Amino acid sequence: MKTYTYKKSVALFKRAAKVIPCGIYGHMSPAPLVPASDYPFYASRAKGPRFWDVDGNEFIDYMCAYGPMVLGYNHPKVDAAAQKQLKSGNCITSPAPIMVELAEYLVDLISIADWAFFAKNGGDVTSYAIMTARAATGRKKIVLVHGGYHGVAPWAQATGHPGVIDEDQSTLLRVEWNDFEGLERLVNAHPGQIAGFMATPYHHPTFSDSVLPAPGYWSRVEALCKKNGIVLIIDDVRCGFRLDMRGSAEYFGFKPDLACYCKAIANGYPLSALVGTEALKTAAARVFYTGSYWFSAVPMAASLAALKELRRIDGPALMQARGKKLLDGLTDIARSHGYTLRVDGVPSMPSVYITDDESLMLHQDWCAECTKRGAYFTSHHNWFVSTAHTDADIKKTWNVADEAFRVVKKKY
Repeated sequence: MKTYTYKKSVALFKRAAKVIPCGIYGHMSPAPLVPASDYPFYASRAKGPRFWDVDGNEFIDYMCAYGPMVLGYNHPKVDAAAQKQLKSGNCITSPAPIMVELAEYLVDLISIADWAFFAKNGGDVTSYAIMTARAATGRKKIVLVHGGYHGVAPWAQATGHPGVIDEDQSTLLRVEWNDFEGLERLVNAHPGQIAGFMATPYHHPTFSDSVLPAPGYWSRVEALCKKNGIVLIIDDVRCGFRLDMRGSAEYFGFKPDLACYCKAIANGYPLSALVGTEALKTAAARVFYTGSYWFSAVPMAASLAALKELRRIDGPALMQARGKKLLDGLTDIARSHGYTLRVDGVPSMPSVYITDDESLMLHQDWCAECTKRGAYFTSHHNWFVSTAHTDADIKKTWNVADEAFRVVKKKY
């Protein structure tokens, strides 16, 4: 099986490093790609579940642009809706009617939603959710889960990161995931001071396993928050529309007060949303929060088309089934080579690790060997499965994985 090389990617990165901080910054930088020499840095085009890099190499993509691609790249219905809106206008002095249509659709779709607010990035709406909780309660403190990711605003990063100061964290309290008793102790230790509790529907940190909620965890958290006047906020940015079209809280059987969406909401067009209950609508309206491109009509048209298509085909169920098939096969292939492949989280966005090497070097090398043969895996982040991944893609991925296991077995 042919292995890829990345001469043009490397040359382009050297040019970028001269004019862009880090060359490629943030989560798409080469830093998490280990070894970086086995990964492409730049893509030239994409279609369905695949992308091609600037060297012409073709990849079955199991990162899906780190989540935004859910129906396949360049989905015809989504792109047609976006192009139709673009002909009428995108950024205009006044909002377009599509904003109202999309809000109405989200209120109908998401079980807890009585209203919707739109922005661009997941971090936009997680910050707005915290401001709304504080406006509603008149309180300052926010409880977060250790290791939870809610964006890159200073409050969302850990103290010690460059540019983040202690004062950014001064009103934050942290608790371990699934530790209801620890949360209860925090609430009792800060009576009448906690505005909100924010967490992802299940715990999916980087560089670690994903962990589902313990039985009864969310119902107990919901009851505790209601009893103490604490706004319950779900960061559904990564999971949203991959577990349940009505919201991931519905999948796990509880009712938050606010829910944050981005990633899959528009199949790659830049859009995020905060939805909430009627009880918080006035508080949300009182918070001044806006952006230069937050009223862009094209992403809203794309979102409405994407959500309708996901609903029509029952996208979450389809992704769960495709993901399970992929992962069951990979687990069997790993076992045939004497390795254990541990899968955590949910099949539509699994966390995957080879457990036979505590250093993770074997796992990193296996992911890299798969990638340079055409199945794009990263080693320290959950993967994503889209509705566009086919049985043929899965079978090809199994063949790639099988050869990659043979290579790493010889090395180790």
